[in-house]
Amino acid sequence: MRILVVEDDVNLNRQLADTLKEAGYVVDQAFDGEEGHFLGETEPYDAIILDIGLPEMDGVTVLEKWRGAGRGVPVLILTARDRWSDKVAGIDAGADDYVTKPFHVEEVLARIRALIRRAAGHSSSEITCGPVRLDTKTSKAMVNGVTLKLTSHEYRLLAYLMHHMGEVVSRSELVEHMYDQDFDRDSNTIEVFVGRLRKKMGVDLIETVRGLGYRIQAPNNAH
Repeated sequence: MRILVVEDDVNLNRQLADTLKEAGYVVDQAFDGEEGHFLGETEPYDAIILDIGLPEMDGVTVLEKWRGAGRGVPVLILTARDRWSDKVAGIDAGADDYVTKPFHVEEVLARIRALIRRAAGHSSSEITCGPVRLDTKTSKAMVNGVTLKLTSHEYRLLAYLMHHMGEVVSRSELVEHMYDQDFDRDSNTIEVFVGRLRKKMGVDLIETVRGLGYRIQAPNNAH
């Protein structure tokens, strides 16, 4: 899962980015509204954290431009405690949720998890596919109750497929959601990660759809 943090406070931006990375997310950072708008317009994110009070272009304007261009990515806005009008303006502009400063980063994490789950049609923090269970709260995956020892890339791959269960996901889409904008992306590595995942899982749930990509689905839905 790939997140964009748009926050002009360098320390807060770094704190949010570090916490998200520790939780297993890929993170891109922007420090003003123009840069944030450009990244949100051109890169595929699973969720965006957007400060309202930004230089160059304010957060409400950024959000309005994204929504006006048809960008439906879940957005969590950050607002100042004494500016209730910012919350109203942000929600009216298309924000999915908000957090008031100062906040605990754990709350931001929980809200981001919820936004990504809801966007993918899941109501619980645990996503189950046959014998595989993904706990998005602890960033762990289990098969028949046994925790899998996955690398960060293997977990990101499994998490993205399970959030989009039943859908065919292309290699390029997986690459875009597994690596940040500065990473030297190579879609051929996806095949390696899929092979490792299949071996570690020991169950045949990840289907290769020839010429299109990969799909994970419960056994009773398999064709």
